[in-house]
Amino acid sequence: MGSNYHAPVMLNECIASLQIKPSGTYVDVTFGGGGHSRAILNALGPKGKLVAFDQDEDAKANLPDDKRLVFIDQNFEFIGNHLAYQGLLPVDGILADLGVSSHQFDVADRGFSFRFDEADLDMRMLVNNSNNNLSASYLLNHLAEQEIADLLFQYGELQNARSLAASICHYRLGQPIQKVGQLKEAIKKQTPKLGDYKFYAQVFQALRIAVNREMDVLKSFLQQVPQILAPKGRLVVMSYHSLEDRLVKNFIASGQFSGILDKDFFGNVKKPLLAINRKVIVANEIELEQNPRARSAKLRIAEKP
Repeated sequence: MGSNYHAPVMLNECIASLQIKPSGTYVDVTFGGGGHSRAILNALGPKGKLVAFDQDEDAKANLPDDKRLVFIDQNFEFIGNHLAYQGLLPVDGILADLGVSSHQFDVADRGFSFRFDEADLDMRMLVNNSNNNLSASYLLNHLAEQEIADLLFQYGELQNARSLAASICHYRLGQPIQKVGQLKEAIKKQTPKLGDYKFYAQVFQALRIAVNREMDVLKSFLQQVPQILAPKGRLVVMSYHSLEDRLVKNFIASGQFSGILDKDFFGNVKKPLLAINRKVIVANEIELEQNPRARSAKLRIAEKP
């Protein structure tokens, strides 16, 4: 599957930012097509180790045959527990390429894309998981109108979230919303004639984040990073929308999601990570021409003192 699954974004920048030591231990929390992981393995020596996480069953098809690779078919929310179980703490670097892979957008039956009207509104990263059975269609058909408005506003940053929620609830009175096309029909009156691509992207982003608890997972992950990293270990995070990037930026800057520095009893600043790049890194023009998905990517790097 490989490169057809997902073209790695800012590959060279990510690998350089990790400052890989040949005998070190590194983690790729979103294996996907394996592009970043293969580059890390290429930089490691025979005693190096890479731990890769991915809860998507399809990602397993991309695994290289390499004894230095430990694959964990789970979400990275409890990364600390998994690494402790494997006896691989602390680690020298962590790479997190957040968001949804190109492959997931391109597979119609997953429901991640608004391009396929007949697709089921699923959007679960891990299908058939008993702990995550709340698909997008379930949320649309069972949440109260105010709850739908809240998730559309909070996760999609949609200013007309209230009217969208009202239209969704009115539509579902006649029939359940189960397909992508039905959702688009339900919110047709609120869909702008110009800029409909961005509008749909915001709606689908909001649902995907809610279904997969993406912000909660990211917060849990970031809070564990200072304990997981070895001194001088690197955290490299690539985010694709402002909600993720704000959390990452604030946590790196202060150790708090609010961005406000915490101080101890004596007034000393408690800051678990140091920012390596003050200004966010973005893809260059050459990559943007070759991989349009890189356009929204923002790269931040931090180091444990």
